Amino acid sequence: MSPEKESVLELFGRQAQFQQITQTLANGRDLLIAGVPGSGRRTLVRRAARDVGAKVMEVDCIRATDGRRFVQLLCEGISQGVRSPEAIAFLQDWTAREGQAWFEFNATIPRKLSLQREPVLTAEQLWQAYQVLLQLPQQLAIAIERQVILIFQGFPHIRAWDRTAQWETGLQEAIARHTTANYVLIATLAESRTLYDEHRCLETICLTPLADDVVAAWAQLVLQQVGLSFDPRSPALETFLNAVQGHIGDASMLVGRLRQRRWDHGRLDDAAIAETLQDLLADLSNIFESLLVLLPASQLQLLESLALDPTDKPQSRDYIQKHHLSRGGSLQGAIAGLQHKGLIYGPDLGYRLALPLFALWIRQRLG
Repeated sequence: MSPEKESVLELFGRQAQFQQITQTLANGRDLLIAGVPGSGRRTLVRRAARDVGAKVMEVDCIRATDGRRFVQLLCEGISQGVRSPEAIAFLQDWTAREGQAWFEFNATIPRKLSLQREPVLTAEQLWQAYQVLLQLPQQLAIAIERQVILIFQGFPHIRAWDRTAQWETGLQEAIARHTTANYVLIATLAESRTLYDEHRCLETICLTPLADDVVAAWAQLVLQQVGLSFDPRSPALETFLNAVQGHIGDASMLVGRLRQRRWDHGRLDDAAIAETLQDLLADLSNIFESLLVLLPASQLQLLESLALDPTDKPQSRDYIQKHHLSRGGSLQGAIAGLQHKGLIYGPDLGYRLALPLFALWIRQRLG
């Protein structure tokens, strides 16, 4: 499937949010976009940034383990976003003029800008490097007369090591100060509530699951492109919708797998959906296993309980006793932890598991 077709679902049913994101960026405003993993946050932002003609720089905050790594990732994002001869020339000149005490420039490699290797920067020098680096996108935007957008993926993850909020505050001040460079913070739904309180200058957009009729219309459209359709004489469409539950990423994976397989005829019945679904779950099992291994025991127990026995009241006495869950603060901590990881929704969506294929895999695993 081509990149254009792969991204169809992210806009299908999301036109209102896409228009809001595009207008926000076109008006030079900063943005907080929230949703669970696979909800289409990055695709919507990237397409909107492309439509407004901005230069995009992305920083994967999940990979940051300390301040030094965070600065390195910021250098990496800037390097990937600087491609035109004009922008490369600016970056080289900036490094020699303003960043020579902390940074190195090499035009022959993809990671053009990097922290100097020798001597290793002290903590104070690293903080100075960060403050100087935060000025670069604004300076670049002015120099090339083009909007620059920085996308921080999984931004709240820096709080795992930024205990005093020093680094977050530095970025917050840059967001408030800069007008030509704009910022997009990507977070989970639960994280967005805290971020909104602390970054009130950000326009906030939340992505919740799509309605079944929207997913059904999209799936039928994409399957028709390769001569496939759901057999109306079987519950094939219902099986498909029950499996993906309005989740963009999971629906895309399952439809992609259906398109790849060779079928004797164009009508997909319930058995065809079920068989393809099992093949997909088998291929995802290693990823799902690694997700479980990383969870604390209390979160793992709660996640498995919600997968096997969904409820909108996990704090109720009956549910706690039935599944032998910890009471009080431990349970509340597990709920909050799973929400912040984007693995379950909040009370507004009944504490549903946010990744439907993951939930199905857990049910079959515990079966």
